[in-house]
Amino acid sequence: MQNQIITMLSDWTGTNTWVIQVFIVVFVTMLADLVKRRLLSRLHQRLGKTSNPWDDDVVQAAARPLTLLIWVVGITFAADIVRVESDAVIFNAVDPIRRVGVIVAVAWFLVRLTARLQETVIERGLSSGEPYDRTTADAIAKLVRLSIIITSALVILQSLGFSVSGVLAFGGIGGIAIGFAAKDLLSNFFGGLMIYLDRPFLIGDWIRSPDREIEGTVEHIGWRLTTIRSFSKRPIYVPNSMFASIAVENPSRMTHRRIYETIGLRYDDAAKVADILADIETMLRQHAEIDDSQTLMVNFNTFAPSSLDFFIYTFTHTTNWVKFHSIKQDVLLKIEQIIRNHGAEIAFPTSTVHVPDGLKLEPPLPEGAVK
Repeated sequence: MQNQIITMLSDWTGTNTWVIQVFIVVFVTMLADLVKRRLLSRLHQRLGKTSNPWDDDVVQAAARPLTLLIWVVGITFAADIVRVESDAVIFNAVDPIRRVGVIVAVAWFLVRLTARLQETVIERGLSSGEPYDRTTADAIAKLVRLSIIITSALVILQSLGFSVSGVLAFGGIGGIAIGFAAKDLLSNFFGGLMIYLDRPFLIGDWIRSPDREIEGTVEHIGWRLTTIRSFSKRPIYVPNSMFASIAVENPSRMTHRRIYETIGLRYDDAAKVADILADIETMLRQHAEIDDSQTLMVNFNTFAPSSLDFFIYTFTHTTNWVKFHSIKQDVLLKIEQIIRNHGAEIAFPTSTVHVPDGLKLEPPLPEGAVK
């Protein structure tokens, strides 16, 4: 079919006017690219009015790969025309280049489509407010893209005349050498894989490690690094292999937040301690934001140097950090009000000096008098 088209163009323009034939092919290629852009633009506008986002993803993913496909086919077709008029060896590569270009265009489209679908899934999850696992979505998208790239590479090698079985066998032998040379890279890769499988944390979780100075919100989990945004808004890049050797706390998964405070009363208020503690415990059990089904303790603790110390130990319903501090403030202010209602006071550091023979104050001397 291709040779018939070339022959027909040759008969129409003459045997010595192959330059005109090449010009026509390039012009038709440019025209096809222009028509493609106009059609996709109008199609995108129409599909944008629908509630289904998936068709938009297909159109946007196909835009650039389709341009590559048009130009690869057009340029190689023009090169075929030149090859008829020339015996240059370089034009023998036209057919392999066409095959590789088509495979690359298809693979590029699939990779872009995967990325677009991933973004759509994440956006729909955020907008709907329904719980979804963003980490799993990222992991599946990465695995699909990796599979597409590896499959495309093998198909390209096969189309170029290489034996895929031989390439795989060589890869198995070479993989041992690569494994020794890049053991840190591989350990990070498998560390990332374990994070996806075990799920000790997800994107958006607040994590910290008591073994290292690592604390912040997880922003990205890659195959080599995990990006954590600290509370000072600085990024922390942690190799995935490190999570296999350190302890990680995930406060985002806590069920309650704890209020644990020690408060001191004056020694002069010792007779009022029992009543104060009873009223504080009643207040905590009746507080709407305190979960009294969890451990709740209000107990006298110790005779401190300048105070009678008691502690409160209780849990809030909420795990929200901002709301927790608002609740804690309300609890502490109510405790201070209870202490004041009993005529007592919160102690502060004081010292008492005992003089064995007492202390006698002499009246001041008259002005001008000398002792």
